[in-house]
Amino acid sequence: MKFGPVGILQAEGTVLAHAVKLPGGRLPKGRLIKASDVSAMQAAGLAEVVVARLEPGDVLEDEAASRIAGAIDRDHLTFSQAATGRINIHAAVDGLFVASRSVVDRLNRIDPAITLACLADHVPVRSGDMVATIKIIPLAVDGKFVDEAAALLQAEHAFSVKPFVARRVLLIATTLPSLKSSVMDKTRTILEDRLRLSSSTLEQEQRVAHIADAVAAAISETKTRFDMVIVFGASAVADTDDVIPAAIRLAGGIVDHVGMPVDPGNLLVLGRVGDIPVIGAPGCARSPKENGFDWILNRILVGEWPDVEDITGLGVGGLLMEIPTRPLPRALSGSERKEISVAVVLLAAGRASRMGASGQHKLLAELDGVPLVRRSAEAALGSGAKDVFAVTGYRQAEIRAALAGLDVETVENADYATGMASSLIAGVNAAGASIAGVLVMLADMPWVTAADLAALISAFKVEQGQVIVRAVSAGKRGNPVILPRSTFEAVRQLQGDVGARHIIETCGLPVIDVDIGPAAHLDLDTPEAIIAAGGILKG
Repeated sequence: MKFGPVGILQAEGTVLAHAVKLPGGRLPKGRLIKASDVSAMQAAGLAEVVVARLEPGDVLEDEAASRIAGAIDRDHLTFSQAATGRINIHAAVDGLFVASRSVVDRLNRIDPAITLACLADHVPVRSGDMVATIKIIPLAVDGKFVDEAAALLQAEHAFSVKPFVARRVLLIATTLPSLKSSVMDKTRTILEDRLRLSSSTLEQEQRVAHIADAVAAAISETKTRFDMVIVFGASAVADTDDVIPAAIRLAGGIVDHVGMPVDPGNLLVLGRVGDIPVIGAPGCARSPKENGFDWILNRILVGEWPDVEDITGLGVGGLLMEIPTRPLPRALSGSERKEISVAVVLLAAGRASRMGASGQHKLLAELDGVPLVRRSAEAALGSGAKDVFAVTGYRQAEIRAALAGLDVETVENADYATGMASSLIAGVNAAGASIAGVLVMLADMPWVTAADLAALISAFKVEQGQVIVRAVSAGKRGNPVILPRSTFEAVRQLQGDVGARHIIETCGLPVIDVDIGPAAHLDLDTPEAIIAAGGILKG
């Protein structure tokens, strides 16, 4: 492939390197230029254009990405359509993402044009979460490298999502006078939260004395009714012959490992009685924060059995402290997923540049005596959303004053001048990790009603929060739109004056269209539009 500028008359058959805006529309980057495109660019006065000229054997970016993705096993994964050389890959089930660093590294070293990025090995994921992305960097790549990458992914396992398998769990808690019953009650609740992601259930709890014979008896008497036994000791394990490992042996079981190079989580015991896993939980597992217990528990819940080499190989990355990139077990719980909570993000930070030299702000204009921004916020509050966040920036003191008295949390976007992307990011960050989706609403669309928003939210909940929901009118896309949690990280990568359209089109998630009529397209951007709508200019 040869890259560079060419005269317009030589552009036919080449690939457009940068989007070209024309009076009658737009030619996107990556377009194979046709004779009609040449004529349109000539008519627009363009003398030359930057292109990629294909050489024999070259493969265009989208085809290259599709061929490489086509070599990956589809089990428990979904794939987006190729766009701009990218294919995003999502989990199709709740489970554990498992990756081979060596295979991924080898693929990324075939040629700089071909890249594959994925999550870290053995990270818990929920259905709909993005787990990997394939990106072809240039507009085309030599086909021999595409074939080499596809052959590697066909021959060797790069990554997968292993689905969780529900288990019936017995909790054995040992007692000592120094351990409060309230601590044990809390431990049970936190363990139930951890198990919920895999649909596992805590079937029974037994509290016994902190002696090996008592723990062994509890394991032996009930082991046939459960798929897993978890033991919380009232005192930390100090030796391979301490109470919990000794109890596993007394019950006729095997102790595979005591201790692990993960902190917090050092004092874990892993054993089995027959085919039933028995985990001696470290004290840190009484907290919902991620620790080594989660790492071992999740592997067992997808059918893995960590051996000595697996456990002793966890040291690099095993100093957990606080890990902002991984959700806490409580944040992954099934109870949260069932709630399917939605927050409204009301975008009210823009500079209203189309209002002209008068300096009047469109969002302060009044319709029926109510400022436009307040009218939109009231619709959001009546939608049934869990929270409403108004992102402010330009003339934010006046916007906030117009919202006074409403149960709306305002979020300052100090970077509002850079464009819409910064406001989207501020809204998503404000919504937080517990929200299943955000309904992005433009504050200058006065005819969108609370009922319209409720219809969008209802469609999102019916699909368990695993889709994008978009308002349309007569089949033509419009606003508002609901973005699920799995898209939030992609939103955070946006820059400039762009919205989420590219994410919607390339993320690979289903898009549910809800027709709300002309309100999906009607916004008030100019003084003329406001007056025509019966509004009064203010501010």
